Amino acid sequence: MRKLETKEIILATHNEGKLREMRQLMEPFGFKITSAGERRLPEPAEEGTTFEENAYTKAWAAAKTTNMVALSDDSGLSVDALGGAPGVYTADWAEKEDGSGRDFQMAMQKVETALAEKGAVDPAQRKGAFNAVLCLCWPDGHAEYFKGVAPGTLVWPPRGGDGFGYDPVFLPDGHERTFGEMTADEKHSWTMGQATEPLSHRARAFAKLATVLLH
Repeated sequence: MRKLETKEIILATHNEGKLREMRQLMEPFGFKITSAGERRLPEPAEEGTTFEENAYTKAWAAAKTTNMVALSDDSGLSVDALGGAPGVYTADWAEKEDGSGRDFQMAMQKVETALAEKGAVDPAQRKGAFNAVLCLCWPDGHAEYFKGVAPGTLVWPPRGGDGFGYDPVFLPDGHERTFGEMTADEKHSWTMGQATEPLSHRARAFAKLATVLLH
């Protein structure tokens, strides 16, 4: 495992929601985070079939362009009744037909429609998980990966206006509120050495990253 020698990292994302979450997770450890979006870097084509492949594509593109250590996140919602879809295509399900951006209200409706077509009505038939893979990539191409999984159930209609993406329809196991009804602190709060896992998939992946690299 390669030691991380810098406190300045570029986050390989153009997603402001992910940038907010990662800053919240990393800044308490003294890291300065800028993003590929803030630096107006082009977005590489994500053509991988796994979260790891897509995470590396983004991190490597940012690292080689800036000559900085880059951190990327590839995450998605996998629904059991849909054979793991949307999975790595989670963001694609939100793409507007006219190419003008992403509409996650539309994407959540697509998931619900697909579940209805499968006859998935009972909670036991609507299980799924949020997955996150963090890739830390150096300018020489070396990479390390850290994965977090948050299991839960898909609910309908959407509940809550916090978070982003599919958060309003995802009810994490053991809780009565969706991610969309939780504050960022509730979802992501984590401290080194705590006995329990953080709640969100991204925070769980980050806990592994922190334990290995941020001591």
